[in-house]
Amino acid sequence: MSTVLPPRGARDGQLISGQSLPVRLANFVKLPHTVFAMPFALVGVLFASVVAPVSAGVVGWVILAFTSARFAAMAFNRLVDRDVDALNPRTAMRELPAGTLTVVQARFSIVLSSGLFVLASYMLNTLCFMLSPIALLWVLGYSYTKRFTRWSHLWLGLGLSIAPVGGYLAVTGAWSEPWWLLCVLALGVVCWSGGFDMIYALQDAEFDRVHGLHSVPSTFGVSGAIAIARVLHVLAVACFAAVVAAQPLGTVSPLAQNVLWAAVGGVALMLLWEHRLVKAHDLSRVDAAFFTMNGLISLGFLGCVLVARLLVARGLGGAP
Repeated sequence: MSTVLPPRGARDGQLISGQSLPVRLANFVKLPHTVFAMPFALVGVLFASVVAPVSAGVVGWVILAFTSARFAAMAFNRLVDRDVDALNPRTAMRELPAGTLTVVQARFSIVLSSGLFVLASYMLNTLCFMLSPIALLWVLGYSYTKRFTRWSHLWLGLGLSIAPVGGYLAVTGAWSEPWWLLCVLALGVVCWSGGFDMIYALQDAEFDRVHGLHSVPSTFGVSGAIAIARVLHVLAVACFAAVVAAQPLGTVSPLAQNVLWAAVGGVALMLLWEHRLVKAHDLSRVDAAFFTMNGLISLGFLGCVLVARLLVARGLGGAP
């Protein structure tokens, strides 16, 4: 049975209309995809706000740090992959292969956004500043991983997992208590984002195999990659459940804890629906599964954590 693929020759989805330089740069780094990990950076801020005060300035620097780091990572990825992108019908119309941005413009944007990330980290606290070069090297290094490992999806996931950890450290300047809370939250993001990146990579399984690029779909096939993504997403739900059980909001407000459990249930339901959209013989809805469902997951989780935090701040739903 042949596999139904998304239409070829069209540009990637989630693009902003227009031809101005800011619009081309936004499309260059897929700015709408910020919706995946940015909410988890703010989740880290909200969890940290229970043990340390949060100012509007800190939130602003966190948003700038995350946005600039993601911009640098995506721009660098497009720069490194420009020759491969030109060969792939799905990516041939990206800005560098199509010539709507130049290599010089791409390099300048990487240097500028990297500098902004280090600056924002410096403005937050000493620990964030000291860790910023390591974080930057990790997210930039992802661009080379498909050349040597099939598990590049998990490298990407670990890069995205820096978001909640960074958000927490930006507020507290210290590790979480219990110590494993941030580790499990980060692992949940790794499993969630690594799994959905495998789903996204299904579109290029044959191309990657022919051109010697490593990925889970090109190694294990479409069915095998979907099965691995399912396992990762089960682990992600388990990690988020462990975080909800251990974070301090629920000890103050049982109602807040119930809201957080609803968030975990919502993540599980949306991941189930995501896997219903993608079949080994039908990849025509990969884009909806990748962007729509995962955007809802991250924003929904953030929304529930925000509601729980507001309940605690207003003294609602506390134990009798």
